[in-house]
Amino acid sequence: MTEHLTNSIQDYLKHIYELTEDGQPATTTALATRLGIAPASVTGMIQKLASSEPALVSYRKHQGVTLTDKGRRAALEVIRHHRLIEAWLVQTLGYSWDEVHNEAEKLEHVISEELEARIAAAMGNPLRDPHGDPIPSADLVMPEDKSMALSGLALKQEAMVSKVESQDTDLLKHLESLGLVIGARVKTLEVSRYDQVMRLQVRGRNEPVVLGPAITNRVFVEIK
Repeated sequence: MTEHLTNSIQDYLKHIYELTEDGQPATTTALATRLGIAPASVTGMIQKLASSEPALVSYRKHQGVTLTDKGRRAALEVIRHHRLIEAWLVQTLGYSWDEVHNEAEKLEHVISEELEARIAAAMGNPLRDPHGDPIPSADLVMPEDKSMALSGLALKQEAMVSKVESQDTDLLKHLESLGLVIGARVKTLEVSRYDQVMRLQVRGRNEPVVLGPAITNRVFVEIK
């Protein structure tokens, strides 16, 4: 589906998908920040995608941009490639979870559908990537994600780390040093009502860890 789309267009669609997951249109400013380019350039590309045949986005000036059905499927295909590649690099080639993002950014645009299918089959069709993000299915359906931010846990509540919304290498290494990896079990020991700082017990670690909202809003958990 994405063979005829340039790498740049694929990147646009992927980022628009991520920015509109909450159901709200993406602004050109937010998209420009994500892509690291000028808002005027973003507006020009969005207008091009909206007037293409078939249209990949819907755009109204000052009201933001959303994906059409065609654009959404193209975005999900790129996301599937990216997350499968990350899982493959960790599971097969021994990469750590903080090393895979940049490699996957390059490879997501070039793998064939046959290679994608073989990678998925070789790994047993994984449902999540190494950071816990759900992998779209082969028919491009995004699995339901029931995770909640760690910051939303109540006092004495227990949960399992299911996802980390960050590609920051230093943060991922820091979380790993604390034992806060995918599958780790945690329990809230104390929550400050003034600054939302949390003291947590991580199973398997002797000393509690103390985290502020800059981290607890990016680590997601499931109540299990």
